[in-house]
Amino acid sequence: MMETVREGILTAWQAMSWLEVAAVALGIAYVILAARQNILCWPAALGSTGIYFYLMLDAKLYLESGLQVFYLLMAIYGWWAWLRSPSDKQAQTPTKPVTHMSGLQHALVVGLGVVFTLGMGFYFDNHTNANMPYVDAFTTGFALITTYMVTEKKLENWLYWVVIDAVTIYLYFSREFYLSGLLMFAYTIIAVVGYFQWRNDMHKQAQISVST
Repeated sequence: MMETVREGILTAWQAMSWLEVAAVALGIAYVILAARQNILCWPAALGSTGIYFYLMLDAKLYLESGLQVFYLLMAIYGWWAWLRSPSDKQAQTPTKPVTHMSGLQHALVVGLGVVFTLGMGFYFDNHTNANMPYVDAFTTGFALITTYMVTEKKLENWLYWVVIDAVTIYLYFSREFYLSGLLMFAYTIIAVVGYFQWRNDMHKQAQISVST
């Protein structure tokens, strides 16, 4: 099994184009910078999704291309949302505060995610030759919603990403996309770190508010 995985990773690495390498690198930069609340995460996201849009379109993966358009729009919105408040120009860190999600917001996210998963999963299962349509719909639907949560700086977005990335690892490995699976594993670790870093920042914000 390990030999097969190692051969798959080597094959995937050799097959990667420089554009794909750039897209992956910018994607990693986006997650790391977002975890640090650095506003430069959004230009990185724009670069990564822009390249992926071209790659998916060139590969005739039109649904994936459409998802990249959504991510592009969210990157633009996120950049604007984080810039609405004054920022530390030296640290490039916006002052938009990190906040908790309410129980109603969690219910709305889960409800929308389940509806999307069941609806899109049913459609692709019955009208296309898609592999694992319900798993694919789950990761796609919740990723769309959680991306918006990042732009609004909701702390719990990182917990959702941990689940999404973990399921995506299974999805990619089942399709022998070992390199992409390892990338998702890295994203999962960064998401855990991001949660604790944002939580610490939120506590610092609360202390500053009390002292002032």
